[in-house]
Amino acid sequence: MRSTKVPASPFTQGLPGLLAPGLGRTLDLIQDGVVLLNSAGQISDINTPARRFLNCMSTDVSARDFWDVVSPNVAEAHQAATVRATDHLEQHSFIVHRVFEGDWLEYTFSPYSAGYVVNLKDVTSVQSLQLALAESESTNRLLFGENPNAMWIFDRVSQRILAVNDAAINFYGISKNSFLALKLGALFPDGSGAALFSSVDNAGAARVVLQICRQVKSDGTVMLVELACSHITWHDHQAMLVSLADVTERHLSDRALRRKNTELEVALASQNDALKNARRDVAAYSYALSNDLQVPLHAANGFAAMLAEKYGALLDDVGRHYISRIQASTKFMAQMVDDLRLLVQLPQVSGELEKLDVPSLCAETIDKLRARHPGRAVTFEVETGSCFHADKRLLVIALNCLLENAWKFTAKKPDGWIKVAVMYGKAPDEQVLQVSDNGEGFDSAYSDKLFKAFQRLHSSADYAGNGLGLVTVKRVAERHNGRVWAVSTPAGASFFMAWPQVWAADINWPRQ
Repeated sequence: MRSTKVPASPFTQGLPGLLAPGLGRTLDLIQDGVVLLNSAGQISDINTPARRFLNCMSTDVSARDFWDVVSPNVAEAHQAATVRATDHLEQHSFIVHRVFEGDWLEYTFSPYSAGYVVNLKDVTSVQSLQLALAESESTNRLLFGENPNAMWIFDRVSQRILAVNDAAINFYGISKNSFLALKLGALFPDGSGAALFSSVDNAGAARVVLQICRQVKSDGTVMLVELACSHITWHDHQAMLVSLADVTERHLSDRALRRKNTELEVALASQNDALKNARRDVAAYSYALSNDLQVPLHAANGFAAMLAEKYGALLDDVGRHYISRIQASTKFMAQMVDDLRLLVQLPQVSGELEKLDVPSLCAETIDKLRARHPGRAVTFEVETGSCFHADKRLLVIALNCLLENAWKFTAKKPDGWIKVAVMYGKAPDEQVLQVSDNGEGFDSAYSDKLFKAFQRLHSSADYAGNGLGLVTVKRVAERHNGRVWAVSTPAGASFFMAWPQVWAADINWPRQ
């Protein structure tokens, strides 16, 4: 091979964008073997199928001469002719029978701007067909005459039809004698036959060319078919074998699929509009919760407080009890409105995922809980250095709900205890945040109700609440593609949030 720069060649136009240096991984997407050579004939890139064909899967062949990599018998038989052709910038092909592997391999050398492309293609099926057709008439009848696929053969020079099988006669609805008397162009209503077979001739021997085209039946019906064409030798004629498959139904199916895709796109657009409307309604609902409902609740609570202050001395015990009930109810309703607003707005809360220090996030909530009930003795255990990968706003909301829940259910314990821990989950990339307490547990038979809205497993007289805290925790986990669960023991209860952590391997947490 010459070392001069080779201009771009039309032989490489079938591989647009794949011949630039450094695209070896892209070449692996090609099923055939592809080897890129520089102008000196040295290997610059090679894909996995080519390595397999050349039996060099575990060998570094970069910068080696191509003929040093192929087997000696192949180099001895074909190197000289290939060098002569490539020196004249000509495409060159040859076929090798690999006896040990039991297959046939086609080598095609094509020049391109940086050197040469060597295409390695397994042509065993085509070679086997040619050998079988040449072997005997009985084999011909088996492979051609009795083949269920419609097939016919014509002379490449005279374009006279030489043979046709029964499947083709049935497909076209033409008798054998009439079929053999047809001119080749009679089967192609759009005149595409000449161009098709010319492209097969240009492809070279042992190449199978597939093309979609139209064919005419005897009754004038035009069918869409896929033709497979290849060169063969038929009774000493340089001929071409044509095999066809009726793809009309497939074409109709493709059209139906495109129509269905269009319908789905319309449906998706409609769903998107519905989603926008739903988001608008959620925004209106959130506004109503924040303003229209909160204002009258605060007014009712304020008037009840004024009534107790100014007229409390004039009321008996029952009257004062009613006022306290009004204040408690309005306070409960205000809290429920706040929790509902938080739950409704949760899907709109979004931020960047970041590595968060769990003790720092818990500190503010713990301080608020102690300030609210300064007389309670509760021990908090939060592992120093424990981190979690999450949306900060969402994780703060979930931690607040879990700590509020633990604080509530340890209220009757003289020595309350609450623990926050982070550990690995069952999946390799999953981490779990656990909040445990030694308060009153729950009946495990009803654990499926814990994370549902307004479901309570304890009396409101014993433990205040509206049943929305754990629902919010579940929504936060779902926003992170995670899960939640709870476990109750005689010693208390534990609540868990878990979701994938992309950097879990960086920290040595304990296993769950």
